[in-house]
Amino acid sequence: MATSKKDGAKVPAKVAAAAEKAAAAKQKLENSHLGGFMNFIREQGVVGLAVGLAIGTAAGDTVKKLVEGFISPVVQFVVGSQKGLEAASFHVELAGRSADFKWGAFVSSFITLAATAFVIYLIIHFAKLDKLDKKKDA
Repeated sequence: MATSKKDGAKVPAKVAAAAEKAAAAKQKLENSHLGGFMNFIREQGVVGLAVGLAIGTAAGDTVKKLVEGFISPVVQFVVGSQKGLEAASFHVELAGRSADFKWGAFVSSFITLAATAFVIYLIIHFAKLDKLDKKKDA
């Protein structure tokens, strides 16, 4: 049986040839478009971005239900309207022209945004996800 020396140890020739073929195939893959794409995905954190997007979408939906189920009824109670904050507006007429300013829709949207940001902050903070990122060496 033929043998070759690799790193100071005797290795059967077939194993050494297979290892060389595997290394050549790996090098060929790394130099191809697919290899470049895979390196891009690894280096740019695309998988982490996809996971974050999925979690963020689910958190956004949860917060929307929280706002609809708990915050909006409180606002409706305070505002005194069944339509709630969404319908709050004021009307301005000037020189024969008029406009409706629907400030309630903006405030309602802002409340949802603030609640979403707060919930995502809590998830990241308490799950210690802010500690997962490793800094790249320059």
